[in-house]
Amino acid sequence: MSCFTILKEKGMKLTPQRRLILDIIHDSDRHLTANEIFDYVQTRAFGVNKSTVYRTLGLLEELGCVYKSELGDRSIYHHAEEGHHNHLVCLACGKSIDCDENIFSPVETALDQKYGFQVSFRHIIMNGLCSDCREKSYVKDDVK
Repeated sequence: MSCFTILKEKGMKLTPQRRLILDIIHDSDRHLTANEIFDYVQTRAFGVNKSTVYRTLGLLEELGCVYKSELGDRSIYHHAEEGHHNHLVCLACGKSIDCDENIFSPVETALDQKYGFQVSFRHIIMNGLCSDCREKSYVKDDVK
């Protein structure tokens, strides 16, 4: 179901600002921070303030139209229609690797069986070291 339909069903207006923010998130080929979304909004509709962007993002997240994830010290947003996906983020170089969503199936099953807890891995960001940075790290350790 599209975000436009969800807003309509909830009796909410599809304001120009909401449409613009949704379009920016949907059209982006990467996840965006609220500040990046605000900057894009300013290039297309000068005069929209930051609080409008933050309130709209909060509403869209509450309605399930966008996902918000924490990446280090910042929040990133992506369109919910992108589906479930996960990232492995290197703490050294910042490289992000998309991770197959099915990799967590055994963990979901184990948590359900052992604790009766149904977990949602809709968008997980895990930090660690990529293979290149691990190799550099080992070389440094060997040199010491």
